[in-house]
Amino acid sequence: MTPTTTPPPSQPSHAALRALILAALLLFVAGIVAGLIYPHAVFAAVLRWTGLGLFVPFAVRRRSLLVWTFFAMLAGAELGVDAPQLAAQCHFLADIFLRLIRMIVAPLIFGGIVTGIASHNELRGVGRVALKSIIFFEVVTTIGLILGAVAINITRPGAGVTLPATIQAAVPAAHAEGWQQILLNIFPENIAKAVAENQILQVAIFALLFGAALATLRKRNAPLWSPFCNH
Repeated sequence: MTPTTTPPPSQPSHAALRALILAALLLFVAGIVAGLIYPHAVFAAVLRWTGLGLFVPFAVRRRSLLVWTFFAMLAGAELGVDAPQLAAQCHFLADIFLRLIRMIVAPLIFGGIVTGIASHNELRGVGRVALKSIIFFEVVTTIGLILGAVAINITRPGAGVTLPATIQAAVPAAHAEGWQQILLNIFPENIAKAVAENQILQVAIFALLFGAALATLRKRNAPLWSPFCNH
C-alpha cells in the first residue's frame, strides 16, 4: 500500500494575477479620485493602501527590480501624503539605499572595465569599442544638456526668490578652472582616495590603465609581478 503524498500548493495562475493587478489598480485610482473630491476623507486613504496591498503578491511573484521600484515609489508617495511626519522619520532608509548604491558603483566599474580589457587578445579591438563608447556617451550627454537647458528656460525655477543677505554672504564665490586643471583632475593620484571620494572618472581611468597593463602581459595566466621576476 503506497503512502499518499499531499500535492504541493499550486501557484496562482496568470489570470488570477492579472485580476489581482486590475483590482489593485482600480482601488488605487478610486482612492486618488476620492481624495481629490474629499481631500480629508479616511476611506480614500484606505482604498489606496488596499490597492497597494493587493499589488504585493504580484511583486513577490515577479521578483523584478523594476516592479519593486515602481511599488516603492507609489508606497513612498502615499506615505508622504498620508503620514508626512512618519515619512520624514523614515528618511534614513533612503540615505542607506543611496549609500549602498554609491558603495557598489566604484568596484563595479573597476571590475567591469578591467575584466573587459584584460580578456581581449588585442588592444585594438578595445580601442574601437572605447571610441564607440566615447561617441555614444558624448551624444547622449549633449542631448541631456539640451533637454536640461530647455527645461530650465521654460520652467525658470527659483525666479523671483530673493535670498537673505546672510545666506548670500555665506556662499563662496566660484572660481573657474582652466583646461589644464580639468585634465589633471581626470587622473588619480591615489586610487583609494578616488574611491573614497567617489570620483568615478578617476576610477575609470585607473581601471583602463590597469586593464591595459594586464592585457599586455606576455603569458596569459602569469601573475602581475612575473615580468619583474625574469630580470
